[in-house]
Amino acid sequence: MDLQFTLEFLSDLAKHNKKEWMDDNKKRYKHAKEQVIELVSELIQQTADFDPSLAGIDPRKTLFRINRDIRFSKNKDPYKTNFGAAIVDGGRQSGNPGYYLHIMPGNNFAGGGVYQPSSDKLQKVRQEIDYNGNEIRSIIDNKAFKETFGEPYGDDRLKTAPKGYPKDHENIDLLQLKHYVFMRQLTDKETTSSNIVSQVVETYKTLYPFNKFLLKALD
Repeated sequence: MDLQFTLEFLSDLAKHNKKEWMDDNKKRYKHAKEQVIELVSELIQQTADFDPSLAGIDPRKTLFRINRDIRFSKNKDPYKTNFGAAIVDGGRQSGNPGYYLHIMPGNNFAGGGVYQPSSDKLQKVRQEIDYNGNEIRSIIDNKAFKETFGEPYGDDRLKTAPKGYPKDHENIDLLQLKHYVFMRQLTDKETTSSNIVSQVVETYKTLYPFNKFLLKALD
């Protein structure tokens, strides 16, 4: 696979984000996309060795559309300048915990969890944290996990305790989250290296216990 080609295409797309340019560069787009599909295919096969729920997932169905929904946006650029893939048992719309890959010049990352869960699913995860706080702490405070991911995605966390929980709850920082997601940044050099598959698979393997915790909560 040639992810350098993909990054170069995305860099050019960011400079010429117009339908006319995309029409003229359709072959480049398709080739760039195929490199990502090839990568995702390898990730599915190797990640399924420790997370069997991924076995048989079609890599093409994991990719998000490159077209942007501009109906309610001030930014009228028609295309995203990244390729994103959600590798999830049941599909991207299932709400199940899964794995994510983001390919974008200067902003590549891999990780996963549950992003934008529905209110009932969010309630279930918070309840599981309330009941089994020691278990999730043992996962996310693990040295390898911390070194890989750092802190959870929490830009829009609640400013106070969610309804039904005390403000001094021992795990209030986790209960305030609206998404349960961890991500590891990847440089362009890492992304285009020959060992990108093993790097991302190891990232997913480190995340796997966290996804199992989420799955238990949602089941």
